[in-house]
Amino acid sequence: LIHPIVVYLLVLTGELLKVLNRFYKRKEMQKLAADQGLDARLFHQAFVSFRRYVLEMNSLNADFHIILSDICCGAGHIDDIFPYFMRHAKEIFPMLDCMDDLRKISDLRVPANWYPEARAIQRKIVFHAGPTNSGKTYHAIQRFLAAKSGVYCGPLKLLAHEIYEKSNDAGVPCDLVTGEERISVDPEGRLSGHIASTIEMCNVTTPYEVAVIDEIQMIKDPARGWAWTRALLGLCAEEIHVCGEAAAVDFVTELMYTTGEEVEVHNYKRLTPFSVSDHAVESLDNLKPGDCIVCFSKNDIYSISRQIEVRGLECAVIYGSLPPGTKLAQAKKFNDPDDPCKILVATDAIGMGLNLSIRRIIFNSLVKPNVNEKGEKELDTISTSQALQISGRAGRFSSVFKEGEVTTMQRDDLPVLKEILGKPVDPIETAGLHPTAEQIEMFAYHLPQATLSNLVDIFVSLAQVDGVYFVCNIDDFKFLADMIQHIPLNLRTRYVFCTAPINKKQAFVCTSFLKFARQFSRDEPLTFNWVCRHVNWPLVPPKNIKDLVHLEAVHDVLDLYLWLSYRFMDMFPDANLIRDIQKELDGIIQVGVCNITRLIRATEDQPTPAENTASTGLAVLDTPPLKRGRGTKNQRKDPRMTDSSLSSRLVRDGLLTKELLQQLQREWVREQSQHGEDSNSANKGKRKKK
Repeated sequence: LIHPIVVYLLVLTGELLKVLNRFYKRKEMQKLAADQGLDARLFHQAFVSFRRYVLEMNSLNADFHIILSDICCGAGHIDDIFPYFMRHAKEIFPMLDCMDDLRKISDLRVPANWYPEARAIQRKIVFHAGPTNSGKTYHAIQRFLAAKSGVYCGPLKLLAHEIYEKSNDAGVPCDLVTGEERISVDPEGRLSGHIASTIEMCNVTTPYEVAVIDEIQMIKDPARGWAWTRALLGLCAEEIHVCGEAAAVDFVTELMYTTGEEVEVHNYKRLTPFSVSDHAVESLDNLKPGDCIVCFSKNDIYSISRQIEVRGLECAVIYGSLPPGTKLAQAKKFNDPDDPCKILVATDAIGMGLNLSIRRIIFNSLVKPNVNEKGEKELDTISTSQALQISGRAGRFSSVFKEGEVTTMQRDDLPVLKEILGKPVDPIETAGLHPTAEQIEMFAYHLPQATLSNLVDIFVSLAQVDGVYFVCNIDDFKFLADMIQHIPLNLRTRYVFCTAPINKKQAFVCTSFLKFARQFSRDEPLTFNWVCRHVNWPLVPPKNIKDLVHLEAVHDVLDLYLWLSYRFMDMFPDANLIRDIQKELDGIIQVGVCNITRLIRATEDQPTPAENTASTGLAVLDTPPLKRGRGTKNQRKDPRMTDSSLSSRLVRDGLLTKELLQQLQREWVREQSQHGEDSNSANKGKRKKK
């Protein structure tokens, strides 16, 4: 029998649950909580914690106990719980006590006011609008070169290097500033009047006569858009020359209206025509000199380059994770009329930053893997803007081919491509923002116990922005913040470390980042010898694809060292020595990429475990690349894409090879048959006993 006291407690618990759930569902309570800073998400979290607190506490405060008893007996009102609920909520969410101060700090509604130096002068804004290969950037750079002082802000190190070289070749002294590199043309290190930089590195307090902001449409980029917003609103230059798609003209004009500055628009047309072919390529046997096959995965690049080699042709290879030197070397090899290499296999990394003599762009697929807001991998059809950016690489004004052609590999994709290219480019409607180190430090003053990741989370949840702005994706920042949270660093140092440009998919790079932070926290300088031991320098040319991927990761680690060396010079003292071995490593990687088909053959000959397949991104190389349709809305009836089974998805994502899948199937059949035999034996035994 159950003791009467136990029965009473069970009944009381049930009554309490009913009361608390009624409190949770009351709209009036949710509204009151929202007025005190608890949005729907925080209200739910606070309630779950409060309910656990009420049900699990051995003894509650006497006054709260009386209130609950009265409500259970029908003598009290359920709203009387609210003060106790808020008291508990403030214990688990300390920011509720200083919500007004935090809201003021995270008020991002007038970002133009963050740049008093720019607001103190009347700037002239000139928008050079046009498609790729229209001469828009050329005209902006001519004004840059003619000015007494100027700054060029581009999206890529390659573009900054190009302007740096062009400027100095034209007799205009120009320095280079990127996250990982500083080059001063003056022997004594004095700053030149002109600077070519990546956009994140531009100085918004230095006065210039002319500033050039390239690829302005990237102001809407979910991760990097804040850098274009900062440059456009903050650069302290008499003239700001903005280059980009015409789809951004209206938005930039609207944005400049908030600063009281008018926009002068210069429109440009493409210098050389390109046309969409009426026929798909369909087979690699139909390739011609000057062709560039565009893929959206390394897997497809490996597969196609291997199949091209089987046909006795040479091809150059370019993809995003290759070092800049290797990309330039492959571009030079492809452009050289005397080189037997006449075919290029590349990702959309060719969309900007490289001068290539391409006659025909061939889309291997029109579907590109993307990561959505929830961090999930999706396959989406490329946008009109992306398609035009890539297609525009065919038939450049300065190349051998004066007219370009665009087509697809698959026949079914050709009408889809024509439809995409026939649509107008979606207008730019928003600009990115990002919390500064100063804002996060002010948050930390009010919330001294919060982690950096939590501080940024709270900042974003409280941030107030105008309709034309959004807060950029901070998932990578939080990933790094959580990784080094246990390492003792001051807040400013921790913030700087977490803004480092790192590919979090590379395990070796993440491990190195962690070791760098740990060594830094011990106040032990990261010397050249320490880094060499860590990366096992010297390194040898790769023997297979896995080796090549690792060398690319090591190059990224050396990039990370150089990036940190310009922010913490005392702790990363050997930047010059690291740069020397990085150049040597670039050469080793170039050798590997030149022999990529041999590396692929070597990988095919080895029984590759599933985890190696995942780390290299290499799936089955002897099968043709996956043919993808138009995306989630109009999915092609391709069995390889419509099959949503776990095994199909693992193979499609490169986490499992077909050989391993077949082996698993054979083992499964064996186990089932063995299990069946055991069951039959057991059943016979039972029948005998009966």
